[in-house]
Amino acid sequence: MNQSNSPTFRGSILIVDDSQNNLSLLDRILSKRGYKVRVASSGKFALEAVELAQPDLILLDIMMPDMDGYEVCSRLKAEERTRGIPVIFLSALVEVADKVKGFSVGGVDYITKPFEPTEVVARVENQLRMRELELHSGKKIQCCVAKSPIGNKQKLRLDCCWKQQNFKKNK
Repeated sequence: MNQSNSPTFRGSILIVDDSQNNLSLLDRILSKRGYKVRVASSGKFALEAVELAQPDLILLDIMMPDMDGYEVCSRLKAEERTRGIPVIFLSALVEVADKVKGFSVGGVDYITKPFEPTEVVARVENQLRMRELELHSGKKIQCCVAKSPIGNKQKLRLDCCWKQQNFKKNK
């Protein structure tokens, strides 16, 4: 989708699902809201798409033929470069154990199918807002530390605390 055709560019989303109907529906819903949408029909294609251009968020199905969504998410979270991309699982699996597994491999949210379009949009917007706040607050802290007249020992201590905080978030 061309950004100039959208009302306001709001971020990029990669939708991963082996169902063409789900891909088309989600693409239509999110494109109308101003998101730049890319789609992938398998876990393998999703990882390739992320290598080409990192999205701001990934909507990820779990049950796919070549590689399930849990494995895709695990691989993304294992890489420094892609660790921070929020992953929302979108699945027909409704058992608590399935949802817990989604969170344990690094998912930030879990939507069950069949889904309500308004719920998908609300959850996507919420996660993108949280990511923006997280990125903005991180830059602000780094900027303040860089401009601070405190000694190197204190700077190192602050940097270490910042890394520990991020590590805890990413666990």
